[in-house]
Amino acid sequence: MQESQLLEDLTLFLLYVQSWREKVAESIYVPRSWKGYDFNVLDRLAQKGYIAGSRKAKSVILTDEGVKRAEELKRRLLNNASLHCTE
Repeated sequence: MQESQLLEDLTLFLLYVQSWREKVAESIYVPRSWKGYDFNVLDRLAQKGYIAGSRKAKSVILTDEGVKRAEELKRRLLNNASLHCTE
């Protein structure tokens, strides 16, 4: 895996696990996360459709596709991590 792809995956995963649900309309909530990460990586995630939001805002919205990808990463990362744990 290329370093840039790894950075994107890890950034998306961190955005996801640190996200909260924000109400945007009656019965409509979106996952939102602070964007304290490298802006070049955030730009690439936005270009891929995983996150959305204004560059002026301090947080981003995770899109449905971004949540789906982050959940895949969570399963992959946590399954791999459990294989390397020792008691």
